[in-house]
Amino acid sequence: MTVLVNNQSAVLEQIKEVIKDKCVELLHLQFVDIEGILKHVTVTVEQLDDVVEGKMMFDGSSIKGFSPINKSDLYLLPDLKTFAVLPWTVEDGYSEARFLCSVTNPDGTLFEGDTRNVLKKTVERAADKGYTISVGPELEFFLFETDEKGYPTTELSDKAGYFEPSPKDLGEKVRLEIYRALKAMGFTIEASHHEVAEGQHEINFKYADALTAADLSTTYKWVVKTVARKYGLHATFMPKPVFGINGSGMHVNMSFFEGNENAFFDPADDLQLSEKAYQFIAGLLENVKGFTAVTNPLVNSYKRLVPGYEAPCYLAWSASNRSALIRIPAKKGLATRVELRCPDPASNPYLTFAVIASAGLDGIEKELVPPAAINEDIFHMTEDRRAELGIENLPGSLEASLEELKAGDIARKTLGDHVYGEYVALKKAEWDSYRTAVHAWEIDNYHSKF
Repeated sequence: MTVLVNNQSAVLEQIKEVIKDKCVELLHLQFVDIEGILKHVTVTVEQLDDVVEGKMMFDGSSIKGFSPINKSDLYLLPDLKTFAVLPWTVEDGYSEARFLCSVTNPDGTLFEGDTRNVLKKTVERAADKGYTISVGPELEFFLFETDEKGYPTTELSDKAGYFEPSPKDLGEKVRLEIYRALKAMGFTIEASHHEVAEGQHEINFKYADALTAADLSTTYKWVVKTVARKYGLHATFMPKPVFGINGSGMHVNMSFFEGNENAFFDPADDLQLSEKAYQFIAGLLENVKGFTAVTNPLVNSYKRLVPGYEAPCYLAWSASNRSALIRIPAKKGLATRVELRCPDPASNPYLTFAVIASAGLDGIEKELVPPAAINEDIFHMTEDRRAELGIENLPGSLEASLEELKAGDIARKTLGDHVYGEYVALKKAEWDSYRTAVHAWEIDNYHSKF
């Protein structure tokens, strides 16, 4: 159960009632590191009052991208709206629950190295302009078999294809269990299906405000992995785990609202898009190279962003063309939104939603105008035709993305100096490790030949 009441004292009383009714004994205080990897500190329910007051301290120097050892004391401030009983822990007379937390300094101020706080600042920037940010992410994942010790293998869990049902879709029962767990934790699930690639799946949940959507995305990944493990499977959000088949994306649908009105909707326009929607699109195209290292954060991310596997790698937009980087889904009115198709589910959702919203805001503030929509199939265009239309490519590697990130200003402005510096250092080290390693492909192709 997730608590959805605005008044803090009323929320706390409701939480206490749920704790009593569900016999909750342990509370997991969850947060993410700079890569979006979920962490938690577990305390007993008797410490609830101290938890709510933000008195639970931890060693920030042990968390990737957080604090130096001489400034290691940090605190966890729970967001009461994220309280949820964990359905897989419920037994007769026992259960566990969690809060998602923001990280604070000893003086109670928000810690600038916490990526949840980075997104909060972007939400505040939008609010200062009169906007609320609505986000609907779509996270794909693969299911792999595990060995006798529970470690993941490279054997996919099924051979089914897009939208195929059982008996070919062997992941159907796993998705059902994931659905039940997510629903019990307060998610509104809209769809569940097998994806295009063998062993690939997707479960869609309802859009929400940006911070809630990032919280839901983080929770979703944790629940998917936890439930899959119960079935002897390994769920991975790695973008391209198998060569020769589609990789996994995290399409991000975003819209801005002014009060109860969708700021991207204009019924008088040919595409029913407002001027602000066009400016938002222009802001994305203007800045996307400078934030791709955030939305596509791994060496492996760029094995997905290649032609031929439905992943967009060309800078263009369209009202319906799925080969374009940016697409405008058919539903309009309150559902009008801009879909950015390059992000992948290995990215930190707090940072990903922050840089996308920030880039769109830049477009609105600067009144940018997007290029003409591309409705041709870009995947099958010649290189000359793409050049004629002025269609550029996304960066082709993590190294190239990092260079674009450092050359632009969108990442530093959005992430802040602390997260920006730690993120660049982390990803540079990751690229250097990959660059200097000897890979199986090299052994296969060169070892006996030379």
